[in-house]
Amino acid sequence: MTDGKEYGFDTLQIHGGAQPDPATGARQTPIYQTTAYVFRDAEHAAKLFNLEEVGYIYSRLTNPTVSALQERIALLEGGAGAVCCSSGHAAQIMALFPLMGPGCNVVASTRLYGGTVTQFSQTIKRFGWSAKFVDFDDPAAVAAAIDDNTRAVFGESVANPGGYVTDIRAIADVSDAAGIPLIIDNTSATPYLCNPIKQGATLVVHSTTKYLTGNGTVTGGCVVDSGKFDWSANDKFPSLSQPEPAYHGLVFHEALGPMAFTFHSIAVGLRDLGMTLNPQAAHYTLMGIETLSLRMARHTENAEKIAAWLERDPRVEYVTYAGLPSSPYYERAKACYPKGTGGLFTFALKGGYDACVKLVNSLELFSHVANLGDARSLIIHSASTTHRQLTPEQQEAAGAGPNVVRLSIGIEDADDLIADLDQALAAASA
Repeated sequence: MTDGKEYGFDTLQIHGGAQPDPATGARQTPIYQTTAYVFRDAEHAAKLFNLEEVGYIYSRLTNPTVSALQERIALLEGGAGAVCCSSGHAAQIMALFPLMGPGCNVVASTRLYGGTVTQFSQTIKRFGWSAKFVDFDDPAAVAAAIDDNTRAVFGESVANPGGYVTDIRAIADVSDAAGIPLIIDNTSATPYLCNPIKQGATLVVHSTTKYLTGNGTVTGGCVVDSGKFDWSANDKFPSLSQPEPAYHGLVFHEALGPMAFTFHSIAVGLRDLGMTLNPQAAHYTLMGIETLSLRMARHTENAEKIAAWLERDPRVEYVTYAGLPSSPYYERAKACYPKGTGGLFTFALKGGYDACVKLVNSLELFSHVANLGDARSLIIHSASTTHRQLTPEQQEAAGAGPNVVRLSIGIEDADDLIADLDQALAAASA
């Protein structure tokens, strides 16, 4: 879809990146299950390897099915380009990889998925990187945490697990003033509910495993580049602004402009890290995205109804859903997320840890799994699972205390889900 026309979201989610197959006329994007691609001749091969021509070399780097998915997600997010990879966690490393170096740090929100907190606080130390965790409700604190070695600011649009909403524009103003990119994980909101690039984000990451695919079948990740950041404004990002030895001194930003980050992520990131998305997984995600707006509207509608019911229940201590008028994030959500805040939130039980365990074990329609964004409704007790590696203080900061369960509301009949929660709450409080 390169004709210059402005298309609506519902059109882009179906047609973006999906042209009829030139060989067969197939209307659905085929699964190009191939490792390598035949070059026209020796000169063609040399140009591809020198980044002088765009094309397909080897499926660790590029694949037509994956390319279609990359184009579709970039269009939905309003980005210049995108690169898909094997998981959401891979996408986070891929986003940081061209920016960081030994001794560098990322300033990250305290309200992040527990696995991300572990990745940032523990695993990235092995690269010589570090993370500073700051409350993103306090932009001044974010600004104070940035130092000469900070190379990125990282947050979630709608935070997992609590469903807290970030004022992306306020944090973008801080990162812009410091001359560093803002990375927003948009997994929970999806581009249907939130467009981080329009609100000032430089990069957007997704676990495509979740709402974009929407059916709990495959894992995947994606990094979308806005194409708006000046990587050459200072000397902080040499991977993009200085000669690359592996490509005979090519300067990615100078040569590729708005596509510099995307091409670097493919030509260097996927080449050397190998976090490749397989074409069958890309195909599942392409099909899932075709109904994204329909599903997200239903996820949100159901979540609003169920969160309001839970808030009125005397067995429940509190509900974190930002779509509730009682939420401290309600006004921010209305302003920044006018279509709603999705299907993810937590609630606390008055019976504490033991009541949470009984609740989880008593549910029938809700599936107890370590996932979110499925068409089915899901539940998990984060403190004993996804956030188990964190300290009690980190768990509380992330909104995953011992008395809290996380719900990912699906697209079933909301009244049936309420009935299931009601009988499980009865068992948990007995």
